[in-house]
Amino acid sequence: MTNLHGVFAASLTPMDENLNVDEAAFAAHLRRLLDAGCHGLAVFGTTGEANSLSEKEKISALENLVESGVPGEKLLAGTGACSLTETVRLTRAAIEAGTAGVLVLPPFYYKDVPDEGIYRYFGEVIERVSDERMKLYLYHFPQMTGGVGFGLSLIERLVEAYPDAIVGMKDSEGNWPRIEEICRTFPGFETFAGTERFLLDTLEAGGVGCISATTNLTSRLSREVHDFHEAGKTDEARERQKRLTELRQTLEGFPAIPALKATMRRLTNEEGWRNIRPPIVGMDDVRAEELFGRLPKGELL
Repeated sequence: MTNLHGVFAASLTPMDENLNVDEAAFAAHLRRLLDAGCHGLAVFGTTGEANSLSEKEKISALENLVESGVPGEKLLAGTGACSLTETVRLTRAAIEAGTAGVLVLPPFYYKDVPDEGIYRYFGEVIERVSDERMKLYLYHFPQMTGGVGFGLSLIERLVEAYPDAIVGMKDSEGNWPRIEEICRTFPGFETFAGTERFLLDTLEAGGVGCISATTNLTSRLSREVHDFHEAGKTDEARERQKRLTELRQTLEGFPAIPALKATMRRLTNEEGWRNIRPPIVGMDDVRAEELFGRLPKGELL
């Protein structure tokens, strides 16, 4: 049975003036994304500046989200870290908070490690967490992990060894033939594209949706593509997908996190969106105006 599906935003993490997680603004942003049509929300991923946040910060923010009324069953929490013990603790915390699943990067500091090492790492995580509630999604993003990722033979081995725990993946490599092959090779495996450019293609190939950074801005349009597909309205789905792809391509011309935060500031008039934790640097006002001038305001969020 499918656990998660549809349009997920890889959520931004609002920061306060001291560059701490602004927990109230975070909860408000997630509620806004759900209202705009997202089926769910991936928190503490690449877009969420996860690797600039400590374990304690992530656990505190996650617990606050749920306490603030954000439904845990709508959340997919990023818990991957190079440290095995940190991944285990974050995963346990996410399960206890009631999240629908965890999204786990491979340990990415050491390069040229064999598949056997990645396999053992995930085996240790699953055995140490030892919780039948765990729904783990592999996070493949080799551009950010220095080439460390999941080949199809490794996916197959992990799924065969841990079929109840490893239920899907987010593939952010941006390689459509690879995503299509995963969808075809592993029916029932919950494959999400890492960009809404491939949303309709992924659904048609048997995948379950997309988890995307730019869905912080394109959630309404992305949801229309999904819903037209579900209703069997192929022409309408393709027409909206064409517009969605154009919008995504516009956004891809700018650095992702600075661009998204700058646009959120313009849409909401909330100055807190200026705050980005180093080493990422915010977008200057001239560049932000250039981006905003190229975006169709009525189709955002």
